[in-house]
Amino acid sequence: MKKWLLRIALFLLVLTLSGATVIYFGLRELGFFREPVFETGAPLLPELRHPAVLVFSKTNAFIHREAIPAAQSALRRIGKARGWSVYLSDNGAIHNARDLQRFDAVVWNNVTGEVLDAGQKRALRDYLEQGGGFVALHSSGDSSHEDWPWYMKSIIRVRFVGHPMLPQFQRATVRIEQPADPIMAGEERAWTREDEWYSFAGSPRADGVRILATLDEQSYQPEAFGKSLRMGADHPVIWKHCVGAGRVFYSAMGHTAESYAEPRYLQLLERAVTWAARLEPQAAAGGAPLSCEEDAGG
Repeated sequence: MKKWLLRIALFLLVLTLSGATVIYFGLRELGFFREPVFETGAPLLPELRHPAVLVFSKTNAFIHREAIPAAQSALRRIGKARGWSVYLSDNGAIHNARDLQRFDAVVWNNVTGEVLDAGQKRALRDYLEQGGGFVALHSSGDSSHEDWPWYMKSIIRVRFVGHPMLPQFQRATVRIEQPADPIMAGEERAWTREDEWYSFAGSPRADGVRILATLDEQSYQPEAFGKSLRMGADHPVIWKHCVGAGRVFYSAMGHTAESYAEPRYLQLLERAVTWAARLEPQAAAGGAPLSCEEDAGG
């Protein structure tokens, strides 16, 4: 009897260890349990015509394996149609003063984890404060960036707390709050779409941020494993603001590859880059001011 119990115990132990191993390597494949990697040699940039946009897609945490290439392709198509140079990179060393100055805007495409060393962080901060443009998509605003307090406080302006699970992806209604803003102009006031919906510890509205769109929490179930993720009536998902003389745009949407095939989301991205890079004509939106301080306030 004892031998059978021992065999059963050993079998269960092996089964448990095997399952844990499968889960561990599965999570590693998704980007978890990895030590940060910091590049030291910047890529050799080709000749870039202006406007030029850097699309940066490095991950040192969760990897959005479908969304990242979908966004890269979408931004390339937008760039081709608009006459922009679009350069793709996952090399953090491209964040240096010389190379960043060659770009009118930088797009962080579902970037996760600590991806820049101290010097690279300083270069990006200087670039923005001196007037560069920055567009952050989805996980570029999640909790994996909390090791860089300046980024969370100055770029994202609010702390990510979670997203729904079971189901993770839900259809929900986005309410356009600033229909006269150059990025949102001409849009219908309600936009129903499917995505992974982020919740935050609060709204950045009171922190000099212009909220462009909020989420209607009555249109989906904001909870994960029994935990409520409700923020109430003020649940921002798209906003913009200034960092020094630079312009910053953030969209909490864009987890799925399908997002980057949606005409309305593609238009949002095009307008976001246009605004961040200061490419909009003077007459846009009734002559909206191009000064970052004036345009992002209120």
